[in-house]
Amino acid sequence: MSGWLLAWRLARRELSARFRGLRLLLLCLFLGVGALAAIGSLGEAIGGELAARGRILLGGDLELSVSQRLADPAEQAAMRALGKLSETVRMQSMAVTASGTTAPVQLKAVDAAYPLYGRLTLVDGRAVRAPAGDEVWIGRALAERLLVRPGDALRFGTARFRIGGIIADEPDRLGEGFTLGPVAIVSRAGLDRTGLIQPGSLYDTRYRIATARDPAADARRFERRFATAGWETRTRDRASPGASRFVARMGEFLTLVGLAALVIAGIGVGNGVTSYLEARRTNIAMLKILGATSAMIARIYLLQILAVAGAGIVLGLIAGMVAVPLVGIAVGAVLPVAPGWTFAPAALALAAAYGLLIALAFCAPPLVAAGRVPAAALLRGALDARTGVGWRGILWAVAAGIPVVVLALLTTGRPAFAAAFLGGAAATLAILVGIGAAIRAAAARLPRPRTPLARLALAALHRPGSRTVSLVVALGLGLTLFVLLASIRTSIDGNIRRSVPERAPALFALDVPPDRESAFRRSVTMVAPEARIATVPLMRGTITGYGTTRVADLATIPEGAWALRGERGLTFAATLPPGSTLTAGRWWNAAEARQSLVSIDARLADALQLKVGDPLTISVLGLERTARIASFRRIAWDTLGFNFVMVFSPGALGDVPHNLAATIDMPAAKAPAVTRALLPRFPSTSVVEVGGVLQQVQDVVGQMATAITAAAGIAVLAGIAVLLGAIAAARAARTYDAVMLKVLGATRRQVLAAQAIEYAVLAGIVGTVALALGVGGGWFVVTQVFGFDWMPDWAVILATLAGGAGVTIGIGIAATLPVLRARPAAALRTL
Repeated sequence: MSGWLLAWRLARRELSARFRGLRLLLLCLFLGVGALAAIGSLGEAIGGELAARGRILLGGDLELSVSQRLADPAEQAAMRALGKLSETVRMQSMAVTASGTTAPVQLKAVDAAYPLYGRLTLVDGRAVRAPAGDEVWIGRALAERLLVRPGDALRFGTARFRIGGIIADEPDRLGEGFTLGPVAIVSRAGLDRTGLIQPGSLYDTRYRIATARDPAADARRFERRFATAGWETRTRDRASPGASRFVARMGEFLTLVGLAALVIAGIGVGNGVTSYLEARRTNIAMLKILGATSAMIARIYLLQILAVAGAGIVLGLIAGMVAVPLVGIAVGAVLPVAPGWTFAPAALALAAAYGLLIALAFCAPPLVAAGRVPAAALLRGALDARTGVGWRGILWAVAAGIPVVVLALLTTGRPAFAAAFLGGAAATLAILVGIGAAIRAAAARLPRPRTPLARLALAALHRPGSRTVSLVVALGLGLTLFVLLASIRTSIDGNIRRSVPERAPALFALDVPPDRESAFRRSVTMVAPEARIATVPLMRGTITGYGTTRVADLATIPEGAWALRGERGLTFAATLPPGSTLTAGRWWNAAEARQSLVSIDARLADALQLKVGDPLTISVLGLERTARIASFRRIAWDTLGFNFVMVFSPGALGDVPHNLAATIDMPAAKAPAVTRALLPRFPSTSVVEVGGVLQQVQDVVGQMATAITAAAGIAVLAGIAVLLGAIAAARAARTYDAVMLKVLGATRRQVLAAQAIEYAVLAGIVGTVALALGVGGGWFVVTQVFGFDWMPDWAVILATLAGGAGVTIGIGIAATLPVLRARPAAALRTL
């Protein structure tokens, strides 16, 4: 009979169908594999949905967009040569009911070819295209806000429309990006009736093309031909770059969480296997007396562990698949598309491989240690000091651990990110192990306290068979995770709070005609005399070059240079704007203001490695203009005033057709009255309540914070399992201590108090390290993964650390209660 077959027969006889003794191993692998399976499946589900619906989300195979103008005849001819063409115009506007109720909307004018892909459907089941010239389709949110229904009238600009239906599905909604209000769809003829398109008006024109050709190649050719016209291009494989970036960032964080949960679970696996083998000492001794070799012992218990690990991995994979649609239901508002049931073989195989390798890496040391101890030592009981892993156990662990690192680096889009995480995880474990060893060595050298309970607690830290290092690692992981969650959550909450300054303007107004600025101010102050009004010129343009670099020639956008992605708001000013502080260069004087100069955000200058005097080229209304950088500014982005990345001199942009944007600072209660007073006099002006916009942002960021906290909770559960495993691994030694103390007359209360002091000392020492590690990890996640500012609430973090220490101490004490119930006579017979 082969050695492995015999080993399996012996392993099967001893293995309980209920996995008695190995449930911790089962739980840890279930948590870790389930987390990774869910993360991988969720990412593939969302990515697959975005890819499959790319042309529908984009509205075509290729999209070409430009601001504040329509395509000229040459540009339109070039587009029509590529395939079937559809033109869409979007702009901010106000919907006004017959009773005077108003709401900001994203007014979208479509032609007869829209949509090129997908179906525009109404709630009554009709599939429609462009409405009639006097008809409008509106979104559900607009109907609910204005309390209107089909057949009612709405006014946009100077034109009245009849509501022809409520939109159920707008196929390219996700590709449109963030909007300041629900959508209202009219025809191109209907838009012309509104009078909203005037010189200087802010609007976007998008041309979608359905083609059987290579859209990426067509986009490159079009960009080269019209390189200075300010066109932006998107293809069906990147239909929603904002959503794709969100999915990528969230995927990176969730992968970090999954790997953390699995690494932590691996420590639990090691503790669980150690505890299981400690309970099998007598069986191992009998097998050795009967002639079993160390290799046979390792095979028997390796097969048992693999059987249980296989069950945990399979259950984790099933849980991961089931979790995907549940996540879609729970946090669907945060996700760009709703993921449904999906089977992702690659993600599941990767999660299973991680689980198996982690199990092998962490169970190897206790397996080898159990196999190499002689039968005589095993029969001497749980406290025999001759233990150790040896080089074989280390070799096994390394052999299984290397593929984990290789897989993590090969399966990520950011190898440096994965390497940094794995290095940080290894450093964290090394620090905790080192602290545990230092505590044990220091406890052996300290003078003995006079108080009996304190003396017992100190001795427990370094006595034979003590698990001080394991407990320090377990407590350290648990407290670090509590601090990590608190720092992430409070920092995101801080970013949310900062988005609402103590004094924010009540209204924003767009497309105020410059020649009617005085009338605009009078209309506001008639209703709100105390209102403070600030106006700036506003137009949109694209950065096409900086220094000696053309943006079109960049393979990737430099880190931090977000202003190069698409169009930006542009303005000009004679004086330094409020909320800005010069960091380099100087502001232009009256004579210099006639030159073509620009002042830019200092952080953008750092990202692009610019210096004062360098040229900056932009495209406005299809024409390129170049300005010389005169200064860098630090911008107070936490104010809701006008903050522009680029502020030009009047000589640079003063001759460009433009309108004004205005902020109106006044009591929020007067906002509806001011809006009603403005719209009859300024029908082409859009007025937006700041509070509603901020609430949209706060809701999305708050949901993201909740999703992050829930995802990281998986790692917390794994950390608790590790703590339970560390306590279980030391149960034999603690049982011996408790029995000896009882024989000598100690009460249960005294034994429990000694253990409580031991855990409190460990938690106090480890808490400081956990604070540093958790805050460092939180900073990395908040600033590097999600790009938020670091704004932790230290009071909450410290309170969380104290509460976490209390919870972990409580768990440790509760888990040791069964030791106190051990009867001395029965326990001594088994030791």
